Amino acid sequence: MNKYRGDFKCFYEEKDTIGKRYRRMDAIGAPFCVTIDHQTKEDNTVTIRHRDSMKQERIHIDRIGEVVQKAIRGV
Repeated sequence: MNKYRGDFKCFYEEKDTIGKRYRRMDAIGAPFCVTIDHQTKEDNTVTIRHRDSMKQERIHIDRIGEVVQKAIRGV
C-alpha cells in the first residue's frame, strides 16, 4: 500500500469495526476506502468502497491506482 502514498493521501487505520472505520472516513471526507482482509493474503484482492455511491467492489491490489484515477476523472 505504501506505493500509493506518493500519488494519493493515504490513511491507515486498524481500530474498531469496519463500519465504524467507514463512518470515520466519511466524516473526514475520504472519497475511497480500501479494505485489506484475510482474503487479500489468499488472492491479492482488496475491497474498495466509493463514499458517494457506497458501491463496493473486489479488485486486484495492483488495480487500486487505476480504479481510483478513473473514478476521479469520472470515466
